[in-house]
Amino acid sequence: MLTTPLPAFLQPARVPVMVTAAPPSTPLAFPSSPAPPLRGIAARPISRLPAPGALRSSSLRSPPRAAAAAPRPADVPDDDSSSPLLAVPVPMDPAVDEPVAKQQAVEVAPRTPERDFAGTPYVPVYVMLPLNVVSADGEVVDADELVGQLRVLKAAGVDGVMVDCWWGIVEANRPQEYNWTGYKRLFQMIRELKLKLQVVMSLHECGGNVGDDVSIPLPNWVTEIGRSNPDIYFTDRAGRRNTECLSWGIDKERVLQGRTAVEVYFDFMRSFRVEFDEYFEDGIISEIEIGLGACGELRYPSYPAKHGWKYPGIGEFQCYDRYLQKNLRKAAEARGHTIWARGPDNAGHYNSEPNLTGFFCDGGDYDSYYGRFFLNWYSQTLVDHADRVLMLARLAFEGSNIAVKVSGVHWWYKTASHAAELTAGFYNPCNRDGYAPIAAVLKKYDAALNFTCVELRTMDQHEVYPEAFADPEGLVLNAAWDAGIQVASENALPCYDRDGFNKILENAKPRNDPDGRHLFGFTYLRLSKVLFERPNFFEFERFVKRMHGEAVHDLQV
Repeated sequence: MLTTPLPAFLQPARVPVMVTAAPPSTPLAFPSSPAPPLRGIAARPISRLPAPGALRSSSLRSPPRAAAAAPRPADVPDDDSSSPLLAVPVPMDPAVDEPVAKQQAVEVAPRTPERDFAGTPYVPVYVMLPLNVVSADGEVVDADELVGQLRVLKAAGVDGVMVDCWWGIVEANRPQEYNWTGYKRLFQMIRELKLKLQVVMSLHECGGNVGDDVSIPLPNWVTEIGRSNPDIYFTDRAGRRNTECLSWGIDKERVLQGRTAVEVYFDFMRSFRVEFDEYFEDGIISEIEIGLGACGELRYPSYPAKHGWKYPGIGEFQCYDRYLQKNLRKAAEARGHTIWARGPDNAGHYNSEPNLTGFFCDGGDYDSYYGRFFLNWYSQTLVDHADRVLMLARLAFEGSNIAVKVSGVHWWYKTASHAAELTAGFYNPCNRDGYAPIAAVLKKYDAALNFTCVELRTMDQHEVYPEAFADPEGLVLNAAWDAGIQVASENALPCYDRDGFNKILENAKPRNDPDGRHLFGFTYLRLSKVLFERPNFFEFERFVKRMHGEAVHDLQV
């Protein structure tokens, strides 16, 4: 599953890395031979190892040496009923390497005091699998290595994994011809490892955004239609098409070989539900996330890297395909002002700052009669799209948990207009709650809200890019909790350090919430070899324990 494109300043090249490990990291050892069969293997359990000794003091020690498997505990039964999930190498506890560690210790600044989460509510932790875990040919990529990694995650207490089911892979060549072969094999592996599944209906293309390391276009038969009718795609004021997802203007237009866009989405979802019925019945699939726009998120593709956008640009309105323009004309006529049937001509460009535009500046046209009309129409189109697709998703997945991802468009949040939110479709200036209508439609279909950028901190934004007036903490959508909606979250950037994990914990379990509210789940972005480097994985395992409400012995108080 794709995440919102993130600002360049947040990439490691520009921001000091917070991982407190100076020496080269040693990855966890995985079996070099192909993974053994998943069934009928007696296995020893992995002990819950403490974090490295370096993380228990004000000094930083080098990663431990690669170690052989620990001796089999005497209390593990010698039978075939033992879970194969735990048959993985056991990393050595750095505490036993005290002499070596002391020689390599270096002084670092004392850590910030930490909150004790022992005894707090259990928040499940999922891990996103690689974007291309199933190839375009319908094969599980590096299956043996993946099995080893999943075993380590299971032993660390991870509850499950998240998988993107790509429309462009499954229905690639012909309408209503679905190839679920690769996903069937993957899901079988996950079930045998006794992990849960969050599945994303990924109705957008992969590629062109930050974090996209593969390219998975929309189905071939859809792009063929797009060559003769490019108005099926979102379009900016200059006429540039964005092929990442289909315009919401064709939700009810029969332009996809006799079907509307929402009918195509429903057929895809229904095929999945029928094909994987046993996984629903057995409770293996715990949640279905419905892709509703760019990057699988409910938003317009207003800040596409492929069109030159860079953080903290305000983005551009994406309503210039002929279908959305037709809808805008109807709305203006119904209002009695046909002259309003146009997009703003003073809203700047992708990389503009709000105060340098006539539309978004303080006192600008965004708050004029026309501006309010246009922004209301633009944002209502987003809400209407969510309503139509979620209605069909609820039919396809009756009785199952469904969710919607909403991106954290946090830059320019502390200006009056909230320009970046407006171009993304969130009508949320300082004098209006733009997220309440979204919360209402999610409540209508009993859908959870999955919110991104939970690990970002306002202080970091101000230090690195103060002119952006960013406030990710202000974007924690209390409107969802106020509406009685379950809220989950995921990190927008790869996170390996204790400070980032602590921020996630604080947002997951707010300290002073009078109602004791907390996230009902967290999904970690993303499974990678970097995660399994020893210092990183010890921090991650420690984080999982605290999300589960378990005590950790090295708490900084």
